[in-house]
Amino acid sequence: MVELRAGLIGANIQRTRLPIVLRALCDLNNIDFSFDLIDTALLDGFDFEACVNDRMQQGWTGVTVTHPYKTAAAQFAGAMSGAPAHMGASNTLIFNGAKTRSGVTAFNTDYTGFIAAWREAFGDRKPGRVAMAGAGGVARAVAVALVELGAGQLVIWDLQKQRAIDVAAVADPSGQRTMAIAADEAGPHVIAADGLVNATALGMLQYPGMAFEVAQIKSQSWAFDAVYTPLWTDFMKAAKANGLQCLTGFSLFKHMAVRTFMTYTGCAVDPADADRVIDPLIEGL
Repeated sequence: MVELRAGLIGANIQRTRLPIVLRALCDLNNIDFSFDLIDTALLDGFDFEACVNDRMQQGWTGVTVTHPYKTAAAQFAGAMSGAPAHMGASNTLIFNGAKTRSGVTAFNTDYTGFIAAWREAFGDRKPGRVAMAGAGGVARAVAVALVELGAGQLVIWDLQKQRAIDVAAVADPSGQRTMAIAADEAGPHVIAADGLVNATALGMLQYPGMAFEVAQIKSQSWAFDAVYTPLWTDFMKAAKANGLQCLTGFSLFKHMAVRTFMTYTGCAVDPADADRVIDPLIEGL
């Protein structure tokens, strides 16, 4: 029997639904499955490179990576596949039987998953002018995807402005459609935007709050929150209450999980199987 041996590395990941999805899809494809949660919030002195290298030496298929290690994952790998190499963020490392990092391939199923989630929700519609809070690992994937989807302007801010500058440069190396600003300059850009994106951790159960002022959420047409635990963050609730079309973090999770399985195994996934396996997991979020 084919085996998928992998794990998830990240902080505060005990509520993740990813292992449930991967197990169900493995069962449908007669693949033996084992998956470990490596919750770094519970570990002292965690060393990302040492952890990944240890799993590689053990012969794992690979690892999935989430906040706050996505840029470290991209730096660890010898090559990037399925996404622009300059993105600088990865959420999936495939070991390819290698024993050294040069043989590891990085993928970003946040990037491919967001494009799929957008098209499922909005079809061929373009994002328009977008205001995005946050410039971490998921922001890199979403920013690149938004530009690819045809965003006319993408304004990015972060508490560390240099990170916003870096993400803006990654999303559009020409600099024509992206702009990095300081967090205290966001207001006018939020008000003028067609779409709002929360790519920060704000809204997670561990990090309550929101990156936007409620009073400024009213004239836009759509909103996306990368957070999906809880499903309806304060940001999503405010956006919905003001008539914005909401793309939740669960939609990204669904498409990301399917593409993560495909990346690990090379197996195609029937959309009906994905719906049947994943959609019930929305309960309780």
